[in-house]
Amino acid sequence: MIIKPRTRGFICTTAHPVGCARQVQQQVVYVQAQPEIKGPTKVLVIGASAGYGLASRITAAFGAGASTVGVYRQSASSENRTASAGWYNSAAFEKLAQDAGLLSFSVTGDAFSNETKQRTIELIRQELGQVDLVVYSVASGRRIHPVTGETFSSVLKPLDSTYTNKTVNFHTGEVSMVSIDPAKEEEITGTVAVMGGEDWQMWIDELQQAGVLADHAVTIAYSYMGSEITQPVYREGTIGRAKDHLEKTAHHINKQLASRGGRAYVAVTKALVTQSSSAIPVVPLYISALYKVMKQKDLHEGCIEQAYRLFSEHLYTAGGTKVDSKGRIRIDDWELRPDVQEEVTRLWAELSTDNINELTDLSGYRREFFQLFGFEIEDIDYDADIDPKVSIPHLR
Repeated sequence: MIIKPRTRGFICTTAHPVGCARQVQQQVVYVQAQPEIKGPTKVLVIGASAGYGLASRITAAFGAGASTVGVYRQSASSENRTASAGWYNSAAFEKLAQDAGLLSFSVTGDAFSNETKQRTIELIRQELGQVDLVVYSVASGRRIHPVTGETFSSVLKPLDSTYTNKTVNFHTGEVSMVSIDPAKEEEITGTVAVMGGEDWQMWIDELQQAGVLADHAVTIAYSYMGSEITQPVYREGTIGRAKDHLEKTAHHINKQLASRGGRAYVAVTKALVTQSSSAIPVVPLYISALYKVMKQKDLHEGCIEQAYRLFSEHLYTAGGTKVDSKGRIRIDDWELRPDVQEEVTRLWAELSTDNINELTDLSGYRREFFQLFGFEIEDIDYDADIDPKVSIPHLR
């Protein structure tokens, strides 16, 4: 199959196995070039196939020598379509880990389901005994509640009034105004049910009750705050309500684990090109301007740089974990530096279709979007006939 990118809005419906493998390899090489981390030894990553989940798994394995279990959705190839980028990413990770003599296992399924939780617990019990780090990095638009069977959907909306601001079609570069009506109460409830902390709590409860969570275990989930430009549709919107719930859950889990020396945190990350962020109105334009400024100031980081900094400077340091006044780890500190935000705000006021390529790094945003799916990577022949069927060595 000759695999080319096919897009539908903010989603690419194809993925390139060679390109995805190259992306994973580049992240591994980055981590291997950094100082070793004296960190976790046996790690569970829930939502391990892309973004911060994948970067956390790579950092734990190749930065600290940890054995890992990754949980993610089943999305293998079929006769007429490619597998997902996450599938190819995970296959590449497992092969690189195997070559390096590192234990790694994959569990595919719905992370929200009890069945997936129990299969994961049984795998941990058989292969690792216990885990000492649990990373929760699940981003989804839908959740079937494992107890009630109710289906919840998440939405990206403001809370109290219509929000209007600039946005961009990052495929065409057209800047336009977008207005988003406020969420209804049931939409807020649904978003919290999907993207809040309830499922994270369920995972920790199940792992603890099964005896596969080690003493002194650490668990972490990811969040985002954002600038004044994006906050009305993000942190002050429905997703913000979900993130508030996630942070409350972190405090509850922290108390729950404290008697055995455990810790729980939310890490607030910087804005990056991910499949999730591409779906949020306004955010792609903001990220394009942010990238321009941060690259000029030599402050730009991707997921892997953020994950390594999280592990090496916050989670596993002799001086203890640094948190803000609300107990959150902040690795969005460079994004929110006053000089960075002042420059982004200045650019934002001037942005239009006519000057977007001059004032932002839209080309970098677009390139990173396609790289999420294994495209637009140097030295790869995208006209070559490629077998889309790729196996994962230790798939359960």
